[in-house]
Amino acid sequence: MQRRLCSAILVLEAIVLGLSTLVLVNATSMNKAWGLSLGLGLCVVCLLTSGLLRFRWAYSIGWLLQVVAIVLAVESLTLGFLGVIFLILWVTAVRLGARIEHDRAAWEAASSESR
Repeated sequence: MQRRLCSAILVLEAIVLGLSTLVLVNATSMNKAWGLSLGLGLCVVCLLTSGLLRFRWAYSIGWLLQVVAIVLAVESLTLGFLGVIFLILWVTAVRLGARIEHDRAAWEAASSESR
């Protein structure tokens, strides 16, 4: 369940980063080529990481993506605000997913003992 929740957050973040690339390029003083490569690169990394969450090390990349999304506040406060929102969603997905997996394992152990 944790993998599903975190994957959904990363896919949504990829969509938002892809769409916010237009804002990053047009509404800030950032070089257009640099802005496009940064925004679309982050979008691609989010999608790739979403697919790699079956490996524990991919969660570290997910955490790094959240930090990078917040650092975008240097160029646009709106993007930084979105980064904070996705950090909150990421933390919630990681914690809630782990809790659901723990509770499910406990329930399955209890039900197998009662048989």
